[in-house]
Amino acid sequence: MDKVALTAAGLYVIVLLRAGGTFAVGWLAGAGARRSRFGGRISSTKFQRVERAIQRWGAPVVAVSFLTVGFQTAANFLAGSLRMPLPRYLPALFVGGAGWALLYATVGLGALEVLARLFAERTALGVAAVVVLLLAVCGVVVYRRRAAPAPRDAATEES
Repeated sequence: MDKVALTAAGLYVIVLLRAGGTFAVGWLAGAGARRSRFGGRISSTKFQRVERAIQRWGAPVVAVSFLTVGFQTAANFLAGSLRMPLPRYLPALFVGGAGWALLYATVGLGALEVLARLFAERTALGVAAVVVLLLAVCGVVVYRRRAAPAPRDAATEES
């Protein structure tokens, strides 16, 4: 059990630094945007309403974002750029980060142990499992690229 606890603690530190850093970069980017030529658009009534909603209700979104793949960074960046108050952001960061660290420490270590045991006892089966996993990842990537809409060409639109 101490291996899981040590891994979870290490992952927790990593996620706190990474997500907190993303929040800080978002905060700085938002501050810069407010001073730029886009400042007028950002100060519109509609945008301010969205900003207040994020400041008030964004903490649960940030906490849950740690259980998703790909949305976590965007949620932390947006929370920073939309100036979510630290008293609301930090609890979401601590709770969501703890969930993320525990999930990856338990499931991740379990998967690595299964693969290690598979390679030790049945090497051919272990190699086959890794090949199947790689083929599945490649298949998903190819499928997503083909399913994505093709970028529109400006020259085609003008004719």
